[in-house]
Amino acid sequence: MKAANRRQSKRSNILVLLEGALIAYLAYIANTLILQVSHTPPPSVNQLAFNVILFTFLVLVSALSVGLYEPKLRETFRGIIRRIFVCVALSYFVMELITSTFLIELALHPYYLPTASGLIILALVLFRYFSNRLGLLGLGKVRLIVLGAGERASIIEKRMRREVDRIGFDLVGFIPIPGDDRSSGIQAEKLIHVKVDENFRDFLQENDIEEVVIACDQRRGTLPIEILFDCRIRGIEVVDILDFMERETGQIVVNLIYPSWVIYSNGFSSQNYLRDMLDYGINAFLALLVLSFTWPFMLITALLIYLEDGFRTGASVFYKQERVGLNGKLFKIIKFRSMRPDAEKDGAKWATQGDSRVTRVGNFIRKYRLDELPQLWNVLKGEMSFIGPRPERPEFVEQLIKQIPYYNQRHNVKPGLAGWAQLNYPYGASVEDSMEKLKFDLYYVKHQSLLLDILILIRTVEVVLFGKGR
Repeated sequence: MKAANRRQSKRSNILVLLEGALIAYLAYIANTLILQVSHTPPPSVNQLAFNVILFTFLVLVSALSVGLYEPKLRETFRGIIRRIFVCVALSYFVMELITSTFLIELALHPYYLPTASGLIILALVLFRYFSNRLGLLGLGKVRLIVLGAGERASIIEKRMRREVDRIGFDLVGFIPIPGDDRSSGIQAEKLIHVKVDENFRDFLQENDIEEVVIACDQRRGTLPIEILFDCRIRGIEVVDILDFMERETGQIVVNLIYPSWVIYSNGFSSQNYLRDMLDYGINAFLALLVLSFTWPFMLITALLIYLEDGFRTGASVFYKQERVGLNGKLFKIIKFRSMRPDAEKDGAKWATQGDSRVTRVGNFIRKYRLDELPQLWNVLKGEMSFIGPRPERPEFVEQLIKQIPYYNQRHNVKPGLAGWAQLNYPYGASVEDSMEKLKFDLYYVKHQSLLLDILILIRTVEVVLFGKGR
């Protein structure tokens, strides 16, 4: 355990030095940019050095205070971004206080601090993203062991087979526990046959284990509570398989959920009137902004649909369909028609990839999401938001509620033009696909925030520009 702590401390020290150099460089570049734009006289060397060194020091100290250099930091990327914003904002406030109150003669241009702060936030977010994504320095990567080797534990083997799926941890192995369903359990992973008794803590220390994941099939009478309590007191993290999968994969494993987990788990924040009003205001503003840029494309799309078959059949270029919205309320969604006018003459059907009912124009507008643009009207009406679970048809919802546990919980938030599930799961058209998408939808419902919405919007723009996914 001591060796592991030394390794983590060394990595954290390297990270502090790298980010310190990055912050200092950007603090210097910010002054150069200001001089280029404002054409003001350059500050003295001492004046510039003081601002660069002090601001770098304040950002690093603030980052330490919010835990950004904690060796065992187990945080989602959104959480890391939030901490970066907090530490830079705190540094900005202290820096502004010092240079405007105590050391006025050393203050730089009024726009220096905002520019430096913006550059530093952007650079730190990108640096942390790529260092986490590529596994640089091994930061935040912990050695863990899974208590259980049955059906619940096998979710790790099935869903996290690739090396990139395990970039945040080093899995030592699985410990079989009495009551595990071994027939449906771990098949190819390493099994460790060790008794979870008074000597278990010695095993953890000898193998530098920093986290224990509870994934046994039968908890009653099989979990060594006193041993796990002792591990927790000694600084070893003990987490449930649901929390582990949520943290590492960005989804909630619906088929493993039990009611007490939902009751005691963080998240699932309730809505309130003020938040709803603010949310509508932001969404309406974004809808008008997008509309001001996309209306020419909408006109061209409508014309192409009309020329392809609208002129011949007299069918509308728009397609209205009943969908299930917030709290199960029905509303009419509006889209550009991408299928033949007689596409549902035999009743409602799942849309599939390569659907023969889709027209030539429809294939193109679906690829680049142009068919979704009329839904800006649904956003302005308050029936939808930009980000949220995609609204489903009532005929399918009625079927899915009966077959998928907790499916109705996705209606606790407004449906959206883009969603977490659409970014993380390919096009699907079955009950099984709906189950997989629900795992991401519930993650969004549980963790909905402005920061997550921004992340989804940015990734959605990438999908639209490069024609990926659906």
